[in-house]
Amino acid sequence: MRVLGVDPGLTRCGIGVVEGGPGVPLRLIGSTVVTTPASADIGSRLLILHEQFDEWLRRYEPDAVAVERVFSQHNVRTVMGTAQAGAVAIVCAARFGVLVALHTPSEVKAAVTGSGRADKAQVTHMVTRLLRMTDPPRPADAADALALAICHLWRGGAQARLAAASTAAAGAAAAGMAAADAGAAGMAAAGAGAAGSAAASNAAASKAAAGAAERAAQAGGVR
Repeated sequence: MRVLGVDPGLTRCGIGVVEGGPGVPLRLIGSTVVTTPASADIGSRLLILHEQFDEWLRRYEPDAVAVERVFSQHNVRTVMGTAQAGAVAIVCAARFGVLVALHTPSEVKAAVTGSGRADKAQVTHMVTRLLRMTDPPRPADAADALALAICHLWRGGAQARLAAASTAAAGAAAAGMAAADAGAAGMAAAGAGAAGSAAASNAAASKAAAGAAERAAQAGGVR
């Protein structure tokens, strides 16, 4: 499986592509950091990111795109830029029909280092070891993007299997409820039919009794 990881940012946006999976050695495909000038307007900066995302999606044809889930911070302006960059990556992936997954920073740290509290230096160190790189990826945004890709390769499959199992269970439950409803409806119909038959029988018996009484009355009058 090939995953393109995106560490979103408006000034610096990390992109990394990794191949591998559970039980399969990881292989570095490529990484870069896209920068946009702070002096440019927001539309021009997002367009630069859009063009780069499109280029990497077209060139490397990933099976999935992993984007860091943005959390609110004290610097609202930074958060807005990060969220906008992440949204552009998601839209580009959707245009190419590529699955998109969001992972929190703690999920990524835990997947790569074993601790959700690891710092950037520890993440970079483990990414370098896991991908058997001679030198650490620089700047840190590239390492974070590669860590996102690794996280999805190792956790995405399990998440997909859980989602599939949940969907299957929901489908089985719905089918069971439908069958129960059908059974109840059938029983109700059968009960209604039986009640109708009984009513018809009672009516026939009453009519027969009335006929017999009338004949008996007529016979008595004749005598």
